[in-house]
Amino acid sequence: MSFESDLLVWLPHLRRYARALTRDPAWADDLVQDTLERALRKWHWGRSGNLRAWLLTLLRHRFIDQLRSRREVAVDDETAPWQQTPAPNSEIDGLLLRDVERALYRLPLEQREVLLLVAVEELSYQEAAKVLQVPVGTVMSRLARGRERMRALLTEPMTGDATSTRTPLKVVKHAP
Repeated sequence: MSFESDLLVWLPHLRRYARALTRDPAWADDLVQDTLERALRKWHWGRSGNLRAWLLTLLRHRFIDQLRSRREVAVDDETAPWQQTPAPNSEIDGLLLRDVERALYRLPLEQREVLLLVAVEELSYQEAAKVLQVPVGTVMSRLARGRERMRALLTEPMTGDATSTRTPLKVVKHAP
């Protein structure tokens, strides 16, 4: 297979990771396009190694560069669009998905990146460490802290939620 066809195999993974990082489909598509352009420019025929990890590394670096240049919204900003997203049609699944998404975006970026790479993209700790350019122990530590924080966020009421400011309803008995 050619390098270009190998890139196409990983395209859905790159799009998923980009959308998880940005939560903006247009920005994610631009990020993937920039990543693929960079990959085509930087590829050397003699290069060996994990193509997927290399592509995810390129995407992550491009994302960080764009965050720095945009400076228009903090990643963990309370007013960010993903904090206000409506639930999908299926109410219970939609509410659970919304809560997980909100909790994910309340994590520090370092923990969120590791969680996405290991849990969603199914990279090994070693592959995630290579993508993030940190030691394997750091990946394991960030993952453990991220999972712990996610559990805590999912068991506590969300701040800013309409349900967290309501007073409990009183049970009223009807008179006969």
